[in-house]
Amino acid sequence: MDVAVGIVAQRDNERAQELTESLVGALADERDGVDLVVDEATGRAVDATAVPVDAMAGRDLVVSIGGDGTLLFVAREVGSTPILGVNLGEVGFLNAVSPENALAVAVPLVERLRRGDELEGRALDRLRATGDDGWSLEPALNEIVVHGPRRGHGGGATIEIRVAGNRYAESHVDGVLVSTPTGSTAYNLSEGGPLVHPTTDALVVTQMAASDSMPPLVVSPETELTLSVSDAETAFVISDGRNRRELEPPVTISVSLADDPVTLVGPRTNFFRGLEKLE
Repeated sequence: MDVAVGIVAQRDNERAQELTESLVGALADERDGVDLVVDEATGRAVDATAVPVDAMAGRDLVVSIGGDGTLLFVAREVGSTPILGVNLGEVGFLNAVSPENALAVAVPLVERLRRGDELEGRALDRLRATGDDGWSLEPALNEIVVHGPRRGHGGGATIEIRVAGNRYAESHVDGVLVSTPTGSTAYNLSEGGPLVHPTTDALVVTQMAASDSMPPLVVSPETELTLSVSDAETAFVISDGRNRRELEPPVTISVSLADDPVTLVGPRTNFFRGLEKLE
């Protein structure tokens, strides 16, 4: 059967472009059964059909070549489309495949798809922030952050945290962060939140520089979480550090699981080996 494959390489990364060329060449023998495209930026350097990344949604497989940031970007654009991550970054909690093994992993996956076999994948939960007036942000694979006008002295807000309708904490804070297990090693960790093993079914709620702090709280993913912001002229809600919305307090934000998780295929990363690379 025909297989639709997309490749997204880290922008302005010569090594990523070279690896993309190698993958395109390795799949050339399968070209009769492979509909192969690359992202538009890579298409200017590699001889392959180029399309916007969001046009790869719904393909059988998308290969992300870069760091975890590249995979986060790809996940935002292609939703639940299966992703294989090739790691060119320092840590690589999301990208399990080394550049040296990229061909040895990607080509057999495409061959399996051509045979009509399903790929074994693992679903990673994403979070969605919504407001009472109907707005919502793009889903976050790592975290949702709600904060005041700015970080630091005089820039915070009062944020009340409710868990399943019960008040957990209310304090003047720089912000509040809700993290998935995937994101526990990122912003959450830098704010004093716990490390969460990626197979754990949980979310983490962490206050940021609270005047009257409570410990970070681990809850079930299905838990209803609301963050009510007051005592500030403006506030922001941010998804994975990229998509943001400005708010006018008082305002309440709900954080819940998104309907469409990210699907990773291929080998699993070694969580504990990744921890060794953290500074």
